[in-house]
Amino acid sequence: MTPQPNPQAGAAVKAADRAHVFHSWSAQELIDPLAVAGAEGAYFWDYDGRRYLDFTSGLVFTNIGYQHPKVVAAIQEQAASMTTFAPAFAVEARSEAARLIAERTPGDLDKIFFTNGGAEAVENATRMARLHTGRPKVLSAYRSYHGATSAAINLTGDPRRWPNDSGAAGVVHFWAPFLYRSPFHAETEQQECERALQHLADTIAFEGPATIAAIILETIPGTAGIMMPPPGYLEGVRSLCDEYGIVFVLDEVMAGFGRTGHWFAADHYGVVPDLMTFAKGVNSGYVPLGGVAISPTIAETFAKRPYPGGLTYSGHPLACAAAVATLNVMEEEDILGQATRIGRAVLGPGLRELAERHPSVGEVRGTGVFWALELVRDRETREPLVPYNASGAANAPMAAFGAAAKAHGLWPFINMNRTHVVPPCNITEAEAKEGLAALDEALSVADEHTV
Repeated sequence: MTPQPNPQAGAAVKAADRAHVFHSWSAQELIDPLAVAGAEGAYFWDYDGRRYLDFTSGLVFTNIGYQHPKVVAAIQEQAASMTTFAPAFAVEARSEAARLIAERTPGDLDKIFFTNGGAEAVENATRMARLHTGRPKVLSAYRSYHGATSAAINLTGDPRRWPNDSGAAGVVHFWAPFLYRSPFHAETEQQECERALQHLADTIAFEGPATIAAIILETIPGTAGIMMPPPGYLEGVRSLCDEYGIVFVLDEVMAGFGRTGHWFAADHYGVVPDLMTFAKGVNSGYVPLGGVAISPTIAETFAKRPYPGGLTYSGHPLACAAAVATLNVMEEEDILGQATRIGRAVLGPGLRELAERHPSVGEVRGTGVFWALELVRDRETREPLVPYNASGAANAPMAAFGAAAKAHGLWPFINMNRTHVVPPCNITEAEAKEGLAALDEALSVADEHTV
């Protein structure tokens, strides 16, 4: 679609936003949200007619792109027959969505508890673990993001936790493996894996195994940096959980439903958790939906004992109809295969080639359509391009990089000193190459801040 400029309409949208919308994670008077006029496929555009290739997939959720006609039609059809219904009833769209999700989850995770998003999924997964074990503590990694509800934000490791941290939520943080910035002084992936597992085992021992209900990990951390776990690490965590009767929770909210080229990132590692959270890509974000996939052992805990949790819109028919259509589209159009092919043939090689030419790129990592570039001032010392959690003038180099990307028609995902390359899973080769060319231009601006 060719965007048609309409600046007056855009000004009205912007004025209403500024007058009445309270935005997430923002100082309200210091932001200037772009007024978006429309979106289709991998692109969106503003009211001035500027079009952007979306290398963020929204917030890493439009796994099949914007406005896929089959999913839009499914939502319309569901709205015409049953727009909403309470969660205590059996509803066709809800039942079918649960069946299709359960078919794709690892191992025997065959019961699905629906939520409205990823944070609520994490909230309920940790509640289930605590009730199942009768233990209070949950362990999570420092480099992580699990959502912004009460339990989820305390589990989160990144700085968004700090203003919300109660300090009494029963959460203990530990270091997960990340060889590029190893907290264990490791020099190889094997060392990083072994030392990270020993660190976790020591944390369990000193916290008291009998006090720990769950360990939660993003299978491949998303917002925190897309750090691929070294071979053997997730299997080692699984073994520690089995040894001490700890519930193993994998957070697949961002990595799930095709983003890594598999239905779930856990499929890369052959690991089956006890609980798995999902959201985002389950229906490409078209209608809010998340959930928890539950093992038989934990489901049995609540077979004759009521589960003390629920949501008014759990398994909302519109959201579930969108999920059914999305999962069917992903099968019909081989979107997992496309994500794999684009990652192997275009994004992976293309990003590594950019790294060779741009001194601001310290590391390239990822798989499928789930990549991160670590931007640095100095490749030798690995000093980040901007300090940890930088803001204001200290964040100027990343702000300049972002502005350059947008000037070249690319909307980038930026977090701290990283840019993530996370376009829709069905992005075409031509679109991916267009994005790489824009990144090439923007990285030249980042290079100006290197030593």
